[in-house]
Amino acid sequence: MEQRYYLAFYVRESQRHHGKLIYEWLLETSREMGLAGGSAFRALAGFGRHRTLHEEHFFELAGDVPVEVSFVVSEQEANILIAHLGAEKLSLPYMKMPAQFGVTGEQ
Repeated sequence: MEQRYYLAFYVRESQRHHGKLIYEWLLETSREMGLAGGSAFRALAGFGRHRTLHEEHFFELAGDVPVEVSFVVSEQEANILIAHLGAEKLSLPYMKMPAQFGVTGEQ
């Protein structure tokens, strides 16, 4: 079994790149690059490297809460995606850790 990695990027919900919400841009770009799949998960609250707490409020329409955009990729795919984001002049915190990937019910 090939070593896979869980690769997650952390963005703000309202953050944009090339006029698109950045989590949508990341998913579209990774799909175009041939990655097998990706997901975006919206947080209730969080803080990051700038130490600012972002929270969802009930009446808020377009919040600024954290969004995790994650993929299960090979090391080569992770390196290519990270390099592409650097070439796009994006400064995004990310996490990369070993992962086992499978599908239930398959032998």
